[in-house]
Amino acid sequence: MRETSGTTEMTERVARLRRRSLETAPSLSMERAKLLTDFHSRLQESLSAPMRRALAFQYLMEHKAICILPGELIVGERGPAPKATYTYPEICCHTLEDLDILDARDTTAYTVSGRARRVHAEEVLPYWKGRTMRERIFREMIPEWKAAYKAGVFTEFMEQRSPGHTVLDDKIYHRGLKDFEGEILTHLESLDELQDRDPEARVKKEHLKAMAVCARSLIHFAGRYAEAARALAATEVDADRRAELDRITEVCTRVPALPPRDFHEALQYYWFVHLGVIIELNTWDAFNPGRLDRHLLPFYEKGIRKGTLTREEAKELLQCFWVKFNNQPAPPKVGVTAQESSTYTDFSLINTGGLKADGSDAVNEVTFLILDVIESMRLVQPSSCVQVSRKNPDRFLKRAARILRTGYGQPSLFNTDVIVQELERQGKSLTDARNGGASGCVEAGAFGKENYNLTGYLNLPKILEITLHRGVDASTERTIGIDSGDPSAFETFGDLYLAFEKQLEYFVDIKIRGNDVIERLYARHMPAPFLSLMIDDCLITGRDYHDGGARYNTSYIQGVGLGSLTDILTAIRHHVYEARTLPLGKLLSALGENFEGRERLRQVLLNRTPRFGNDDDEADDMMLRIFESFFRTVDGRPNTRGGTYHINLLPTTVHVYFGSLIGATADGRRAGEPISEGVSPVQGADQRGPTAVFKSVAKMDHVRTGGTLLNLKLTPQCLEGEVGLTKFVQLVRSYFRLGGHHVQFNVVDAATLRDAKANPEKHRNLIVRVAGYSDYFCDLTGTLQDEIITRTEHTP
Repeated sequence: MRETSGTTEMTERVARLRRRSLETAPSLSMERAKLLTDFHSRLQESLSAPMRRALAFQYLMEHKAICILPGELIVGERGPAPKATYTYPEICCHTLEDLDILDARDTTAYTVSGRARRVHAEEVLPYWKGRTMRERIFREMIPEWKAAYKAGVFTEFMEQRSPGHTVLDDKIYHRGLKDFEGEILTHLESLDELQDRDPEARVKKEHLKAMAVCARSLIHFAGRYAEAARALAATEVDADRRAELDRITEVCTRVPALPPRDFHEALQYYWFVHLGVIIELNTWDAFNPGRLDRHLLPFYEKGIRKGTLTREEAKELLQCFWVKFNNQPAPPKVGVTAQESSTYTDFSLINTGGLKADGSDAVNEVTFLILDVIESMRLVQPSSCVQVSRKNPDRFLKRAARILRTGYGQPSLFNTDVIVQELERQGKSLTDARNGGASGCVEAGAFGKENYNLTGYLNLPKILEITLHRGVDASTERTIGIDSGDPSAFETFGDLYLAFEKQLEYFVDIKIRGNDVIERLYARHMPAPFLSLMIDDCLITGRDYHDGGARYNTSYIQGVGLGSLTDILTAIRHHVYEARTLPLGKLLSALGENFEGRERLRQVLLNRTPRFGNDDDEADDMMLRIFESFFRTVDGRPNTRGGTYHINLLPTTVHVYFGSLIGATADGRRAGEPISEGVSPVQGADQRGPTAVFKSVAKMDHVRTGGTLLNLKLTPQCLEGEVGLTKFVQLVRSYFRLGGHHVQFNVVDAATLRDAKANPEKHRNLIVRVAGYSDYFCDLTGTLQDEIITRTEHTP
């Protein structure tokens, strides 16, 4: 196996495509919204929900604009042009005020043209008012859920976007959509025979027919691209470009109807499928190809062996593929949804490395090729990760480290051996677990076979604040929780902690009851027949992806603020109940006054308290106690899709929003400041180096989660030279041997970040790791920039 050192070189073609992608501002396109409105407003026939959704998909595939740009080798855009993103009025129909906010806001803005605004005002809004999924959710939702949501106890992913947190496996590389259609016809024939014995036969047939319509629709969509390429070739004067357009015509005529035969066709097939998924619905964490190095290896080896493909040609195709992801900003988000995920990134995560189905090392030639592409393209989309198993060679991890030390923030690092254990614990087969991995930020799943649905974030420190106020939200003075007892009457820390557990159980119950409502609404009103076609076993069972059709159906609640809550409770236990140097009433008074005139007390809480992230058992034992409570309250609870709930610990950007809704806390944090993110220590609290952080975080049982996110900031000197790279590899290996799930690094010093905040024009290309994704530092909000700056800077 050949390992390359990596290069920043790219062809003139790729440089042009990349530059165009970076220079094009995201805009809002009303194309999809108008087409969907036209389709529904003209619909006369009474149709089942899956068939109505399938025919809407067909209408979109027949009428949306075709876009082939000069120099492209991989073709297709979600909107009518690069960076033109769609709205999804059947899910959430934005107000005109929302459009003004999107057009004018400082971060993650979308240009909204006058014409787009008129179409939205005159055609889209009048039809969809009262018909959207968001309106249905809030109409049918229980009042306790609404109160907790409004107070920031939790968020809900599906209030502006649809479920769909999933990843593709290798099925499309072996079968064309005509093969899928043939399998559907076989199942329909068997259902005809079972019509009298299977009470669900009629419903199953509707779902299967809808899937067949979607398969034919995507084939037709590709055919339109073939026709467009043929027309362009007919007038092209440059012989080389004419040959490329002829090749595009051939590729789009072949895939996705038939199985791909070569590297180019494999990439284009996936891209058509990707577009199908994200045009059908605005799924959370978009969609991604999963184990791309494994999927592409047979095509790469065949091309090299036959002399029809060179390594440089494969690299250029992959670089063109990377540009396509960067051309697709996330659908626009406003309000709480924007605050919990404030980025253009749509979380398509490319996995490399890891294990084969037989448990052997999966690192291959294409793995290193993809790592070269990641380094050369330096784009925030797609995101990338390396799956690291004890069976993978160190040169693989060292190659990833060479990219990280450039300050790019990618790739993130995952422990394959722990992911396999996580998935097996949840009931996945060993083979499905080994073929799985991470998606989105850090969440693990069985690729191509699972709907692992992230339901929203849970504000753990907020729940303690409500406990300390006997069920009252201190910011609004409204009672939203239970009266768990008067804190001044708690004689022991155990009494206080028991009250917190009761409050936690109360809000988790509300969260799950609310999610039951949402899951049933999506199952009834918003089936996803095209996505269902791509995920086992929806076709076999005749059930929709949103209604338990997938082989595995998992729901997650994401805990946020574990480090903050650990330090808060440790401070209370240490100062109030053990040292008895601080009466609880005095502490609560200081918190209510945001430490005004109490700076000495605040400094004691900050600096004279055991803090999580320093391998201090007093603090780390508190973390374990919280982890066990959260796990016990959530894990194994049934959802409505035949699966169960589990926990994970990640924030995206919601730790900033959640912090804005919490008053001052007993760890010395002032009111409104961000709380900790993922399983990372509180910003600046970890003072004993990265090994101490790893030892603290590894004390939790990551196998009982579906993903944990750990951020570390290293100075560039930590990875200098071969010695620095070797030490880095050993550091990561040590954490993974301890059982850690994930770690990601910002290799940048705080001085550079401070200068970038003060002088953004000098640092436009500075990319940092935010949470489970990378973004341009200068595009972040000031609060988020400050949060990243205050993360502990680890030095050699």
